[in-house]
Amino acid sequence: MRQRRLKNEINVVPYIDVMLVLLVIFMVTAPMMQTGNIDVPSAGPLTAPPQEAAVIEVDRQGKLALRVDANSLPKPISPIEFQTELKKLVALDRPILVAAHNELQYQKVIDVLESARELGVKKISLQTKSSGSK
Repeated sequence: MRQRRLKNEINVVPYIDVMLVLLVIFMVTAPMMQTGNIDVPSAGPLTAPPQEAAVIEVDRQGKLALRVDANSLPKPISPIEFQTELKKLVALDRPILVAAHNELQYQKVIDVLESARELGVKKISLQTKSSGSK
């Protein structure tokens, strides 16, 4: 009878297959696990906003304030007053900037933009700060 010789090698092909499957699983699931935290208010080099632009400020709690021009102080306004003031600005065809706090819920910013759109505002944009300034 012939004696069997022991084989001292490990067959690594199944391990490579398992590792490739795990790699594909991690590559597919990794983008889904990102939380989506972004710092919207920062941007690259910016140009100065127009002097005639009215600024709608939305603070951390979602309260509104209005600056009619660059030199005026913000005046707190209610949602009803907001509609009235926005109608006046639309009649004057003034550009509008929305300055929202960077920790504000995005939905509140969208609500302000949607209200402005419904009232016929054509020139509206989001105010940001330069990424160099903190």
